[in-house]
Amino acid sequence: MISYSNWAVISVNFLVVLSLSFAGVALSAVLYLVGAKWRFEVRQLAVSLSALFPLAFVLLIILLLGAEHTFPWIGHATHAEEVHMPGWYTLPLLATREIVGMLVVMYLSWIFIKRQAVSERSAEDADKFHRIACWIPFFYVLYCTMVAWDFEMTLKLSWHSAIYGMQNMVSNFNMFLSFLVIWIFVLNTREKLVNQVKEYIYNYLAQMMLAFTLLWMYTFFAQYLVIWYGNIGDEVDRVMGMQNGDYSVLWWSMIFLKFVIPFCTLALSKSRHTPSVILAVGVCIITGTLFERYTWISGINGTGTYPIIWGIGVSAVVAFIGFKLVGGAMHRNHLIKG
Repeated sequence: MISYSNWAVISVNFLVVLSLSFAGVALSAVLYLVGAKWRFEVRQLAVSLSALFPLAFVLLIILLLGAEHTFPWIGHATHAEEVHMPGWYTLPLLATREIVGMLVVMYLSWIFIKRQAVSERSAEDADKFHRIACWIPFFYVLYCTMVAWDFEMTLKLSWHSAIYGMQNMVSNFNMFLSFLVIWIFVLNTREKLVNQVKEYIYNYLAQMMLAFTLLWMYTFFAQYLVIWYGNIGDEVDRVMGMQNGDYSVLWWSMIFLKFVIPFCTLALSKSRHTPSVILAVGVCIITGTLFERYTWISGINGTGTYPIIWGIGVSAVVAFIGFKLVGGAMHRNHLIKG
């Protein structure tokens, strides 16, 4: 029997892979819609991460097949007053919306990538690309919010937050930005790219990382403040359990890695123009996000172990498969040499 603390590692890997899969398409769509000229430097690399969708789908199926480990409320959800939205706590409905939702965003991403590749070919192609680009941000917010509710917020009966879905989405997108800037730097310095990304892109991505750091802290504190002032038993118990329980080290490290370091560093103009500094901040944000995801999933009652060896092993396997998938996609699209 795999303990819940160990199984939570698979949930975290699923959420990370899924976030990277869809965020590249979302970034490319938003940059196009706001008329950012620098999108041409990053858009092909960003959408290459959609090659991770099959891996995310396999992880989703594993989590649904092991639903009794993934969702602690299975067997306990009732129509009692303490359960928020009791109809939401049914495995068939959850499995259906998650599978259908992923298939929909996979299809939309595929259409977006195909139309982006030929968007400059003719006015008709540009118009088709514009239409699909307008839909991507809408589905990104809707889908990411649903996933956040199912795999994190509603793990504890009666716990709910009107802002948690947004906080989760902002946090994961900042992790993607951090991953993207590190990925670009590695590819550039190793001279793997057919067309190297210009150095000014690091500054642009650093500015976005700073903006999403501030937005994450805003949504995080807005939720925390309401829970603290409201002093509602179940809501306070969950947050205080994560903050002061077995995962308190991860909780406070998350605050330091995701806000204190990024804000104090990226607020300085010189730091935003220094790739090595931006990379260090990116590593902090990614690490903090992993701590955040694991704490919210495994620390729902404030108790649990630290499955370090299991976590490293599972994450290494997932990372290796993801590396092969994305590398293959980049080779097929002639983005890297060799």
